[in-house]
Amino acid sequence: MKDRYDVIVVGAGPAGSIAATNAAKKGLSVLLVEKRQEIGAPVRCAEGVSKLRLQQHIEPDEKWICSEVKGAQIIAPNGITITMSEENAGSEVGYVLDRKVFDRALTEQSAEAGAEVLVKARVTGLIIENDTVCGVNLMYHGEMHTIRSSIVIGADGVESKVGRWAGIDTSLKPSQIETCAQFLVSGTGIDQQFCYFYIGNEVAPAGYVWLFPKGNDLANVGIGILGNRSGSRKSIDLLTDFVEKNIPEGRIIERVAGAVPASGPIERTIANGMMLVGDAARHSDPFTGGGISNAMDAGMMAAEVAAKAISAGDVSEKMLQEYETCWRETIGKDIRNSLIVKDTFFNLPDEDLNCLAESVKDVDFDKMDFIVLVSALFKSNKKLLWNLRPLFTQKLKQKFSARGIFRK
Repeated sequence: MKDRYDVIVVGAGPAGSIAATNAAKKGLSVLLVEKRQEIGAPVRCAEGVSKLRLQQHIEPDEKWICSEVKGAQIIAPNGITITMSEENAGSEVGYVLDRKVFDRALTEQSAEAGAEVLVKARVTGLIIENDTVCGVNLMYHGEMHTIRSSIVIGADGVESKVGRWAGIDTSLKPSQIETCAQFLVSGTGIDQQFCYFYIGNEVAPAGYVWLFPKGNDLANVGIGILGNRSGSRKSIDLLTDFVEKNIPEGRIIERVAGAVPASGPIERTIANGMMLVGDAARHSDPFTGGGISNAMDAGMMAAEVAAKAISAGDVSEKMLQEYETCWRETIGKDIRNSLIVKDTFFNLPDEDLNCLAESVKDVDFDKMDFIVLVSALFKSNKKLLWNLRPLFTQKLKQKFSARGIFRK
């Protein structure tokens, strides 16, 4: 370990590892630090990811792919099942990973690119001089170290201290965080070609239950509910009830719990000499809770801007604004749209959810386009369509801008 690097990345999850890999590939000296003693553990993730988006960052390897699914099934409170193809099911459907092995593979990729990796290394604070982040204070092997850098990239998850230390408000209200629990269950008996999502206030108030197949009749069975809607019943209690009722022959092998930000974009993710990525920047999808794809994309963007800033000898917030603009114009648009969906659907009673499922149950989602979906929803619930009008307006602009309409 040196006393100075071009870039220090705090957190070795997908966002941090991808940032470290891309920064090292651009010739920067990089230190990647992880507070846990083991990369990828404990797993606090449903482990689903889009094939296409993952392949933009790492070559798929059967060592960390548990199953390959072809679509998703959404089960309404009344039992109506909507089947969606992989392409239409969102960025969490495609591969189901073994995150312990996957995260280690990403970190190995960082090391191979030239980054130095430290585990069981806890950042205790930032070095801030002249209102600029210029390194970290680090506890490693029982000793304190002061390590300087041109840029610090905070990839330290939902509880991000890096952001707070740099003066960014990363606080979350109960309505902006999903409390989650997940069991690894054997003997599920599910079709391993699909991911399953159960919606409804009975099974998961302001959230949903998921089943993600992991091969050999194993599945991640989890639940996420908004913190302000959990009431007296904890997510783990609701999940236990669901498993007992729907998977009576299932056997619980592992149990984990955690939290996922569901706030949508925060006000800023940069400061002089610092950028936030992944859950630390609230890049997770506020409706589904999925965050692997967005985290990797953000990590790559941050590395590219870091290389430009260091080359120019300017790591000011103004210079790093390119990163802020880049992610907001790409993954940020989807995050904002998803927040609209979250705020609408998580307030619907089960009767409305059943009505919506009824209205689209005969839609062929392999051939569906946006107008067909809007039409079906409009016939079902005009009030819902009004609530979703910002999302539909954005989607229509995207659709027609390709035809020369709405272009600036």
